[in-house]
Amino acid sequence: MAAQRRNLMQSHQSWTDDLPLCQMCGVGTATNCVYGPDGKGTVSHPNEDGHLRFRGEDGCFLYGVFNGYDGSRVASFASQCLTAELLLGQLNSSHTDSDVRRILTQAFDVVEKSYFETIDDALAEKAHLSNYLQPHNENVSFHQNQKVQERLKELEQEVSGGATAVVALILNNKLYIASVGTNRALLCKSSSDGQNQVLQIGRPHSTDNEDELQRLAALGVDSSRVRQAGQISGQSSTRRLGDYRVKFNYNEIELLSAAKTRPVIAEPEIHGSHSLDSVTGFLLLMSEGLINALEAAHGPEQANQEIVAMVAAELALQSVLEAAAQSVVERVKRLHHDVYVSGRQRATFCSRHEDMTLLIRTLNYPLADGTLTPTQGGRIYPVSVPYSNSQSTSKTSVTLSLVMPSQNTLTNGTNTASTLEEGTPTPGSQSPTATLQSTNTQTQSSSSSSGDGNLFRQRGSQAAQPDETGRVPPYVDFSQFYRLWGGDHSDGQSALGGPGGLGPQ
Repeated sequence: MAAQRRNLMQSHQSWTDDLPLCQMCGVGTATNCVYGPDGKGTVSHPNEDGHLRFRGEDGCFLYGVFNGYDGSRVASFASQCLTAELLLGQLNSSHTDSDVRRILTQAFDVVEKSYFETIDDALAEKAHLSNYLQPHNENVSFHQNQKVQERLKELEQEVSGGATAVVALILNNKLYIASVGTNRALLCKSSSDGQNQVLQIGRPHSTDNEDELQRLAALGVDSSRVRQAGQISGQSSTRRLGDYRVKFNYNEIELLSAAKTRPVIAEPEIHGSHSLDSVTGFLLLMSEGLINALEAAHGPEQANQEIVAMVAAELALQSVLEAAAQSVVERVKRLHHDVYVSGRQRATFCSRHEDMTLLIRTLNYPLADGTLTPTQGGRIYPVSVPYSNSQSTSKTSVTLSLVMPSQNTLTNGTNTASTLEEGTPTPGSQSPTATLQSTNTQTQSSSSSSGDGNLFRQRGSQAAQPDETGRVPPYVDFSQFYRLWGGDHSDGQSALGGPGGLGPQ
C-alpha cells in the first residue's frame, strides 16, 4: 500500500477522479505576494493551498480547504486521501453523530500515517546520510561531502512541509466541521428580516489558544514560552498534517524538547452536528492566508462580518458561484494592497500575504439573475469606499448604494468594510440601503475628503431612469471639482472643457 501511495504521488494521479464535483459551491484563490517599495507585487513561491468539493452518495457532501507550507505536497495528498477515506462507502445515512465523528477522526489519522509512509524511504536515506557526515568521519573527502550535502538538500525538499485543514461534511442535512490548525469555518444564516447571523465554528489551533496551551503544558512544554514565541518551527499552528520535524524530531526543537510525547498533533477537533433544516445562508471555508490578509488590512475585530458581507454582496451580483468566490478573494487582495501603499498605520502589517483560498457553499441561497442590468431595477447594495490619502483619527460614515439584480428572498449583510448597519426599508421599495462605517480609525472615506461630504450622490431605493438622451444620472457629483478647476484655469483655455474650465458639455 505504501508503494501504491508513493506511485500515485509521483504520477500526480488522484484516487478521486471519478467522484462528481459539487455544483452548489465555488472556490476562489490567489497566489502569495510580496510588495516592493513601489507597491508592485512578486510571487515568492508556487501556490501551496489545496481544496476539495465533492458530492457523494446518500446525500453526502464533502468540502475542505488546506493551507500548505514549505511546498504543496501535504495539502495535495491530504485532499486526495481524505476524500478516499470518507466518500468511498465509509459514510451512509444510517450513521449517528458519534459514528460520523469517529469516522472523521479515523480518516485524519489515516491521512497522517499514509503521508509519512510515502516519505519513509526518503527519511531513512536522509538519516543515513546525516550520520555519514558526522564530524569524526575522516574518510569523507571534500568531493564526497559536497555530493552528500547536495543530496541531503534534495531529500529535505522532498520530505519537508505540512498543511493545516478545515473540512466540512454534510450528511442527512447536518453539518460537521473537522479542523486541524488555523483555517476557519463560518456559517452564515440569513433571517427573514434581512439580517445575517454569523457563527464561527471552532477556534484556530494556534499558539494563543488557551486550550491548546494547556494541552501542551500537560505534556511538559513551557506554554508561556510558546505563547511568547508565537510560532513553533516557523508556523503558528499547534496542530498540523505532515511536517516530520515537529512529529519525529520535536526533541531537537528547543520549545518542544521537554515534551513527554508528540506535542504537535494531527487529531482534528470536530464540531457538530449542526442541523441545516430550513437554513438559508452559506458556509465559508477559508485558508489562513485569506484570514490573515483581511485582518492585517482592517484588524481582527470585524473580520468575520466583513468577509460575510463581501460574500453576500457578490452573491447578489454574480450568477456563478465560482465568480463570486473569486471576486471576494480579489477584493481582499486589493484591500490588503491598498492599505500597504497608503502608508498608514496598518501598512506595516501588509508588506506581504500568503496564498488565499475561499470556498463558498450556498444553503438554499439564491444567486443573482445575470440577465438584469442596473438600469432595469433591482436591489440597492452597499459597496466599500476607496481610501483617502489624508490621515484622520476620526470615524467617518457615508451611505453608498450599488444597484444589484433583484431577488426577493436575498438577504442583506449586516457588516462590511468593518460595520454595515441595516437601514429601514420603505414600504414597497425593492431593497434597503445600508450605512458603512469604518472602525479603522486611520482610514477615511473619500467622500469626506471632498470638503462638503457630497461627492457621492445619495440614491433612492428605485432604479435610476435614463433621461431624454438615454443617459443615467452619475453616481458621483463632480460639480465642485469643475468649479475648483475652472477657478484655477480661468485665464486660459481648457484642453478638455473649452474656455473657462472643465465640465459636461
